[in-house]
Amino acid sequence: MENVSVVTTFVLTAYTEMEDLRYVYFTVFLMLYLLILFVNLVLIVVIYIERGLHEPMYFFMFNLAVNGIYGSTSLMPSLLKNVLSHTYEISLSCCLLQIFCLHTYGVVEFTILAVMGYDRYIAICYPLHYQLIVSPRKVYALIAFSWVYPCLCFGLYFIMTVQRTFCDRFIEKVYCINFALVKLSCLDTSVQSLVGLITIIFMPGPSILMILFSYAQILRICLHASKECKVKAIQTCTPHLLAVINYSIGCLFEVIQSRFNMAHVPYKARLFMSLYFLIFPPVLNSAIYGMSIQAVRVPIFKLFSGKKNRVAQLKVLMN
Repeated sequence: MENVSVVTTFVLTAYTEMEDLRYVYFTVFLMLYLLILFVNLVLIVVIYIERGLHEPMYFFMFNLAVNGIYGSTSLMPSLLKNVLSHTYEISLSCCLLQIFCLHTYGVVEFTILAVMGYDRYIAICYPLHYQLIVSPRKVYALIAFSWVYPCLCFGLYFIMTVQRTFCDRFIEKVYCINFALVKLSCLDTSVQSLVGLITIIFMPGPSILMILFSYAQILRICLHASKECKVKAIQTCTPHLLAVINYSIGCLFEVIQSRFNMAHVPYKARLFMSLYFLIFPPVLNSAIYGMSIQAVRVPIFKLFSGKKNRVAQLKVLMN
């Protein structure tokens, strides 16, 4: 071990295939990042200022939008910098910070979606007791749990990574993830790999079970409900189901291209798969909830139409 030099910077080799079109990639990623910020900030502002949206479902939606900004900001500034760079290097401290942010973003997303599924289950199956069960105190507790549980759970496992030393410096991705970094360790990683596999199952596991349980109960109620109630339940659950499916696809893509040999797959396809869970859920979640739920859609239209009306009034006064 004395002859092994410890690595403190890493090279993200996936950027080398962007060199010929670096400005095109930079423009596309910048536009996507600005779009993520715009749609999520609009949703956050509307929920914050509209008193009629100060209800549990919209508070959870608010946190989903905040997490979308958190996840994309964990990557996009670094991504934009590296696209225009010629070294593609990242320091150990920045790599560790990126790992923590990206992994906690992923678990927080699933946890909030599970809480939203629970909220829909109570609203549909116990409508008369909804206000009593989903009390303000419980809402705050669920929101706190959605953030604290992922950070604490991954943080305990992440300590094992922080304590390691690394003897190789090439990461075949555009960002750092725990699995890729651990493989570069100087020492045997079999124990941490096993713990990591258990952690991957344990962290999102309860959330997935909660979502499945919630929809199983909703389906059970709908089978014996009237046609009108079935239609209302479908309208209520569709945005959430779309968000769950969309994010699950992104996670599946990430697991496949991280855990399996994807050398035979074209670079653009691999890049799309690795970035899907960080780009499309933050964009589509806000679009789905903003456009499909009238209580959200109407204030959004008012927000922008109000701005246009004020601009028109100013022009009239100036003339």
